[in-house]
Amino acid sequence: MMPVILSLNAVNLTDEQFYRLCQANRDVPLERTAKGDLVIMPPVGGRSGNREAGLISRVWAWNEQTQLGQVFSSSTVFRLPQGGDRSPDVAWVKRDRWEALTPEEQEVFPPICPDFVIELRSRTDSLKPLQEKMQEYLNSGLRLGWLINPQDEQIEVYRAGQSLEVLQFPVSVSGENVLPGFILVLPL
Repeated sequence: MMPVILSLNAVNLTDEQFYRLCQANRDVPLERTAKGDLVIMPPVGGRSGNREAGLISRVWAWNEQTQLGQVFSSSTVFRLPQGGDRSPDVAWVKRDRWEALTPEEQEVFPPICPDFVIELRSRTDSLKPLQEKMQEYLNSGLRLGWLINPQDEQIEVYRAGQSLEVLQFPVSVSGENVLPGFILVLPL
C-alpha cells in the first residue's frame, strides 16, 4: 500500500493544529512535508517491521554503551526547522542538543532535526519520496543519514555539505564522527 498524500495548500495548518490532528488520530501515522502536504503512512509488513526493529535495536545497543544521545522510533514526529513534520524509521539526537530542549518541547513533536536518521524502504515504497524526505532532513541540519533500499540492494549515504554516496550490498557502513564506533553490516 502506498502513502496517501493530501495537498493542504488551501488549508495551511498551524503547528498546533497539526499536532492536535495527530493526537486525535493516533492510529493513523501522519507526516507533513516541508511543502505542507499531509502524508498518511500505511502500515508496513512483517519483513519491513522486523528490519526496522533490528535497526532500532542496533542503534539502541550502541547508544546504551556510549550514552551519547537519545534514540527514537518511527512513532516519533520531529518538527524540522526548515519545515515539515517527519518520522524517520530510526532517529538519534546528540545528548546536549536534546537536553537543550525544554520539557514541553520534548513532550510534543520535538522542534529539532535529528543528527542521524535511517529510512528503510519497504517493498511498496517509491524511492523518490524517500529521497525527497532525506533532503528535507539535510536542509534542516541532519549530519548523517542512511536510506536503506533492500529492493535495489543499495544504501544511500547522506552527509551534511557533501555529495550523496551510493553503496551496493553487502556492505558495512560507519556512523563516522556522528555515531563514533557504530558499524552496521548489510544486508539485514
